Amino acid sequence: MPKSLKLNYKIIFHFFGLLFLFNGGFMLISSLVSFIYKDGVTLELFLSGLITVLIGVFAMVYTRNHKKEMNKREGYIVVAFGWIVMALSGAIPYFFTDAIPSFTDAFFETMSGFTTTGASILNDIEVVPEGILFWRSLTHWIGGMGIIVLAVAILPLLGIGGMQLFAAEAPGPSADKLHPRITDTAKRLWLIYFGYTAAETILLKVAGMSFFDAINHSMSTLSTGGFSTKNASVAYWNDNPLIQYIIIVFMFLAGTNFVLSYFIFKGKVSKVVQDEEFKLYFKFIAIFTIVAAVLIYFNADLSLSSIEHPQTLGAGESAFRHSLFQVLAIVTTTGFVTADYTLWTPFLTVFFFGMMFLGGSAGSTSGGIKVVRHLITIKNGFLEFKRALHPNAILPVRYNKRSVSGDIVFNILGFFILYLLAFIVGTLGFAMMKIDFESAIGLAASSLGNVGPALGDFGPVNNYAALPPIGKWWSSFLMLIGRLELFTVLILLTPFFWRNR
Repeated sequence: MPKSLKLNYKIIFHFFGLLFLFNGGFMLISSLVSFIYKDGVTLELFLSGLITVLIGVFAMVYTRNHKKEMNKREGYIVVAFGWIVMALSGAIPYFFTDAIPSFTDAFFETMSGFTTTGASILNDIEVVPEGILFWRSLTHWIGGMGIIVLAVAILPLLGIGGMQLFAAEAPGPSADKLHPRITDTAKRLWLIYFGYTAAETILLKVAGMSFFDAINHSMSTLSTGGFSTKNASVAYWNDNPLIQYIIIVFMFLAGTNFVLSYFIFKGKVSKVVQDEEFKLYFKFIAIFTIVAAVLIYFNADLSLSSIEHPQTLGAGESAFRHSLFQVLAIVTTTGFVTADYTLWTPFLTVFFFGMMFLGGSAGSTSGGIKVVRHLITIKNGFLEFKRALHPNAILPVRYNKRSVSGDIVFNILGFFILYLLAFIVGTLGFAMMKIDFESAIGLAASSLGNVGPALGDFGPVNNYAALPPIGKWWSSFLMLIGRLELFTVLILLTPFFWRNR
C-alpha cells in the first residue's frame, strides 16, 4: 500500500507568509498614491495593506523553524497555491474600498491581474479611485515579473516542460547563463523589468499622457496584462499615434525573452540575431501585420471599429498602426485595444482568434503556448517526414544549433495535447452555462492564453461583467492553469501526487 505523503508544511506556509508581506507592501504603496490624489480611499487601502502584512508576519514567525529543504512536490504546491494566495489577499482592497463589493468579482479581477490576463468586470473604470486603479495595475506588474522569476528559478527545477528548454538557453546549467546564482539572475531580470517600465512611463508622459495614466499603462504593457485606466483602453488616444507606437515598442519587448534584453545591454547583439525563437517571433508579427493591414486597408471601415477618436494620419497609416497594435496585443497576450477587430472582416476575426494560441517568447511575461514550443513542434514535424524515408537515421531536433533531448520534445508534444484538451473542456464548461458558441470558444481561448479580449459578447469593446458567477470562477481557473504552464496546477489534481511511492 502506498504511504501517505509527508509534506514540509512549515516551509510551504513560510513562503505564503512571504507572499502576504510582498502583497501588503505594495498595497501600502497604493495607499500612498491614494493619499496623493486624495481619492477618498486612503484609509481603506492602508488597512488592507496593514492586515495583509500582519498575516504575513504571523505566518513567517510561526513557521520560522522550518526545515530549509524543499522537494518537488512542495515546490508545485508553493507555485500553484501561491498564485491563489496572492489573488485572495489581493482582493482585500476591492472589498475594503467597496470598489468591487462582490467576492466573486473581486477574486476574478485580482486573478485576472496577477495572471496578467487583463479581463475585467468593471463597467466604468474611470470612476474608480486612483489608488484602486494603481493597485489594479500593480497586480499586473507583480504577476508579470513573478512569472519571469518562476520561469528562470523554479519551473526548471521542477522539470516543467518547455521551460526546461528556456533554462538550458539562459540561467540554467549552460554557458549562456546570466549568473550562476538564481538570486542574482532574478535581480538582473528585475532590474531590466523595472528599467523598461520607467522608460515607457517617461516616454508616454512626454508623448502626452498624464503621469498617472503613463505609469499604469507602463505596468500593464511590460507585464503583458492589458488593464487600462480608460473605458476605451488605448483607443482613448487614437488621435495621438505616438502614444500607441510607444506602447507597440514595449509590447514587443515584453513579449521577447528577457534574457535577450540582458544580452543586448551587455553588447552581445549576435546572440539576439541568432536566436531562432526571436527570429520566428519577429517573422510571425511582421507577416500577421502585413496580412491584417492589407485586409483592413481594402476591406474594413476603421471608422466603425475605432472606439473613440477619428484617425489623423490617413487610411494607410491607420491600417498599419491598428493592425500592428492589435497583432502585438494578441500575440503577446497584452490585450490592449485600439479598435474592435471583430468588426473588420470575418476572416480577420478568425485570424485574431488563431493568434490567441500563439503566445510570446519563453522567458517573457507573455502567456499562451509560447513561440519556442511551436518552433520545436514544427521542426519535429518536418523531421518525421525524413524519419519515414530513413527509419534508421538519427535525426535529432536542433534549436539554436543544439540538439534538443527527446524528453523535452515529448514533453512539448504532451503540452500541446493537454492545452488542446484544456481548451475543449474550457469551451464545454462555458457552453454548459448557455453561452453561445462564438463567445464560449473566445472565452476559453482568451482565459487559457491570458489574452483578455475574447469574441462575441466578450469581445474587445466589452468586458466580462455579464459572465455568470460560476463562469467567472471557471475563467479564473483557466487563467491560473494557463499562466502556470498547465502541468504545475493539473498535477495537483492527480491522486498519485499526494502519495509516496
